[in-house]
Amino acid sequence: MSRAWIGLGSNLEEPRHQIETAWSELDSLPETNVAACSSLYASKPMGPADQPDYLNAVALLETALEPLRLLDALQALEARHGRVRRRRWGPRTLDLDLLLYDERVVTTPRLKLPHPGIGERDFVLLPLLEIAGDIEIPGRGRASRLLAQCPSRTARRIE
Repeated sequence: MSRAWIGLGSNLEEPRHQIETAWSELDSLPETNVAACSSLYASKPMGPADQPDYLNAVALLETALEPLRLLDALQALEARHGRVRRRRWGPRTLDLDLLLYDERVVTTPRLKLPHPGIGERDFVLLPLLEIAGDIEIPGRGRASRLLAQCPSRTARRIE
């Protein structure tokens, strides 16, 4: 089994419900189980400011699915939640990002691992540190160092 870290985000249609539902649906993917889930974090939108704040979390999956097959499953799950890609960094019902897959570095037209934005997003690094300790991001360094250098710090843990 491989270990994959998934970033979850939502700012439409009851974001807490979207993320909590997605956790159980991730656990139902073939040859996959959820090993850990972070707390929820609220953050300002990264993109256009004319949208609601986000809720974010990170889940650790143990999976036998290869990265592209896992990406397909994540995108199908987003579609079932009504995800529509209208504008870059726009509002969404559910966003599922494959952040890390073991220590693999992948660069294809469809998938880049580690996720290209992982080092600039406190709403990813904070929940990742919560469940993965001070994980090493391949080619980038320790998550805690990346967080200390994060250009924007708006994420806060919520109950």
